[in-house]
Formats: sequence, structure tokens, C-alpha cells
Amino acid sequence: MQSLAERITDLGWHIQFWMKDDDTVKMSELLNRLACPIVFDHLGGIPLSIGIRHPAFKIMRSLLQRGKAWVKLSGVYHLSLKGPPYYSDSLSLAKAFIETAPENVIWGSDWPHPSLYSAGKPMPNDAELIELLAKQASNQDLFHKILVDNPARLYDFK
Repeated sequence: MQSLAERITDLGWHIQFWMKDDDTVKMSELLNRLACPIVFDHLGGIPLSIGIRHPAFKIMRSLLQRGKAWVKLSGVYHLSLKGPPYYSDSLSLAKAFIETAPENVIWGSDWPHPSLYSAGKPMPNDAELIELLAKQASNQDLFHKILVDNPARLYDFK
């Protein structure tokens, strides 16, 4: 992975991880050494019941503060114990990431939700997921930054 990161850095690419919270802790030294940016998908897989108290949050926060990482606010239905329509247990963790580095947070719908479809579970309402982002972001400027400005920088939209 380190070799790959070195090769893709000059291309402006990043490595995106969808991994378990404990894997972030196990891989923290490697994550800190990677030359390219890192994107943590699905809120870094941190259990919402533990949130900012989890060691993975501290690692991710450090990477965010140094501009080495991004967090994608997506897939809350994988983590939520409260469930739809509001997934309210995701608010404090999402807000903590936004407060840490509002310029390095992006959003994803996770549509078409293939893991849920293949498991035969009900699909989330994507409009409710956008409403959740509005609560997580707390104001229109952050909402715009997360949906428009930040992805434009990460993906180098012209």
C-alpha cells in the first residue's frame, strides 16, 4: 500500500478505505506514513455508540488536522442503532469530524446501497439522508462546502 501511495501521489489521487474502526487503530502507523491523501468512508466505521471516545477517532482526527485525510459522511445505516428516518445517533460523530476539519469532509449517498440490497434489508430513503446531512452540517455554508466545494477540491473538478 505504501508503494502504491507513493506512485499515485503525483497524480493527485487518494486511497479510500472502508474498514473497521479497529483496523484503523492497527494500521495507524502505516496510515500516517502514506504519501497520498486518505479518505475514510462510512464515518471510518466507528461505532456510533462509542463515537469520539474510540481510538480510531483520535487517529482520524489527527490525520484530518494535518490535512492528510478526508472523511466521507456516508453509510450511516450500516452503523446506526437508532435507524431511520433520522439516524440521530450519527449526529455527534459527524459533527465532531466537521468541527475538526470542515474543509476535509465530503458526503456520499452510498446509492444504490448494494450491501443492503444483497442482504435483503430495506433501502434507506435518500431524501432523508440529505436531511440528515443538513442536521450534521448545522448551517447552509457547511452544507454547501460538504456537498460542493470539498468534493470539487478532492476530485479536482474543473
